[in-house]
Amino acid sequence: MSEMITAELVDLELDRSAGTKEAAARALAERMVSLGRVTDLEGFLADVAAREAQMPTGLDGGIGIPHCRSAHVTEPTLAFGRSADGIDFGAPDGPADLIFLIAAPAGADDAHLTILSSLARQLMDEGFTSALRGAEDAETAADLIRGEGRVAGETTTETPTDPQSNDDQPPAEPFRIVAVTSCPTGIAHTYMAAESLENAARDADVELTVETQGSAGFTRLDPAVIASADAVIFAHDVPVRDKDRFTGKPTVDVGVKAGISRPAELIAEAREKAARGEITTASAPSPVDNAGDSGDGYGTKLRKWLMSGVSYMVPFVAAGGLLIALGFAIGGWRIDKAPSVAEHFVWTDTTSWAALLFQVGGLAFAFLVPVLAGYIAYGMADRPGLVPGFVGGSVAVTINAGFLGGLAAGLIAGGVVMGIQRVRIPTVLRGIMPVVVIPLISSAVVGFLMFLVIGKPIASLQSALTDWLEGLSGANAIILGVILGLMMCFDLGGPLNKVAYAFAIGGLTNPTEGSLKVMAAVMAAGMVPPLAMALATTVRGRLFTKTERENGKAAWFLGASFITEGAIPFAAADPLRVIPASMAGGAVTGALSMAFGCTLRAPHGGIFVVPLIGQPLLYLVAIAAGVGVSTVAVVLLKGARKPVPSESGESGESAAAAAEAAPKEQVTAAA
Repeated sequence: MSEMITAELVDLELDRSAGTKEAAARALAERMVSLGRVTDLEGFLADVAAREAQMPTGLDGGIGIPHCRSAHVTEPTLAFGRSADGIDFGAPDGPADLIFLIAAPAGADDAHLTILSSLARQLMDEGFTSALRGAEDAETAADLIRGEGRVAGETTTETPTDPQSNDDQPPAEPFRIVAVTSCPTGIAHTYMAAESLENAARDADVELTVETQGSAGFTRLDPAVIASADAVIFAHDVPVRDKDRFTGKPTVDVGVKAGISRPAELIAEAREKAARGEITTASAPSPVDNAGDSGDGYGTKLRKWLMSGVSYMVPFVAAGGLLIALGFAIGGWRIDKAPSVAEHFVWTDTTSWAALLFQVGGLAFAFLVPVLAGYIAYGMADRPGLVPGFVGGSVAVTINAGFLGGLAAGLIAGGVVMGIQRVRIPTVLRGIMPVVVIPLISSAVVGFLMFLVIGKPIASLQSALTDWLEGLSGANAIILGVILGLMMCFDLGGPLNKVAYAFAIGGLTNPTEGSLKVMAAVMAAGMVPPLAMALATTVRGRLFTKTERENGKAAWFLGASFITEGAIPFAAADPLRVIPASMAGGAVTGALSMAFGCTLRAPHGGIFVVPLIGQPLLYLVAIAAGVGVSTVAVVLLKGARKPVPSESGESGESAAAAAEAAPKEQVTAAA
């Protein structure tokens, strides 16, 4: 393997050829081209500029680190330039005189990226940067960067022993912090922030452990280390993977450059938050955060992969479905027969505007299955899974395999990409793997399987499901409504809730009378828990804490908007009473909605889309009945224990319920 930096890749008089960061990058990149490290100068510089546009790469201390991953790079390479006048790379303290251009292939292997990462850590060493400023020739500079030259001032010292120390007295327990650092490319800033935080922690006598989520992969912190930590620092510009591991800890959340430039401040802030007892609560992690780690069982991983697809699909469903519903509301039920607005649009004609809404909504809704499949594959295999996932989803639409076809296509695409990634690839091909080889092979395999092997059976199953929904009536419809109502209210926005919701919106891809009834029942049941908690806090406020009564006011709007999560604060504080009560009301509402034959073409909107609902008055009756049942149930369950006023003015019932629920609080929040 050739060296990443040689004397030919060093320019100690960069001022002669460059006065701007673009010119500096070009001058150093030309050296890479001359050695065959970069195949396309302009393409590579475009990738450098794109990375620079995400975030300036100038650092305090006179350092500039333009860097990128590019398909035009043949092997990981580093070029170094020194500028006497300085070049502006956007650092707060002024121009940079030490410029490092880091080039990594799009498919660089872990060993190379680890070496580049170690350089990023060295840049936090003042002795190292001082030696580079004093280097007299290119060979010396290259040796220093490779670690072959001795940094001036390096000494070894022994820690003196304090003769006054008392062996009988145990040392004070150190303050412990865990940190996560990450940046868009995961090459430089990730590791520089880690090094900077570690140095500042040593100076502050703080025990700090860092998880670097970089391009070379990462090792998750030991759960025991996280559990023993007193505080958490996130220095990141991309989502932290598995962020919910750190829930319940005082947290400082900043960009990655803050971790480099002001680590001591972040550590001090973390200590202050810990002293005040500030903690983070469970929040909805991004789909990438939820991709699943190696310690998860296959069932858990499958759930996370499916939820990844559903999470990205929901905005398309909401936007497209509501636009379609508005088109129907304004233009009538025959608006789907209107000609294309691109050719026939009259500015003063209401029907034309209705057709515009309907057709735009239809286009947005057409992305439903491809997006579902694409992001299931993304959750499994990261970005390489996107192309085959979207291709498989489009095939599912073409062969009328619908929502079920999208699920299968996403899982197949993710599995195919994961299989390809495990194959040992020659070094010469690694640069084109992510942009050519993986998309080409995986798309062909997924297309073959969806068109010729499993697509048609899935399409037949989808058709059978549609026919079954269309034929639902009487007791069967009511039973389905009860089941959907229970699922919507069991975990209040969690996996079971999402499964029921995904089942409903899947039917909207090819709407029938039966699928529209299912959508109506699901939305109605999902509105019940927050509305019931809002009503209960109004009629029997003494059974709730002051905080819960305040949450009850917000729950009115959240429930009316079909945001089931509005009931989570109540369920977290008292799950054994709130969840059963919510499920009882949801089951009643789901059953009544199906019995009344209510239909809904919009996938979201709550009471604000009531005019778009079939049988709107009966629909409101179903919701009111479920809210009433849940309210009575939660009041009776909470009132079974006599409330005793506490010194804080909160009811003893609330305090007792909270105490009883405390051991379960974390589990409930996670659900």
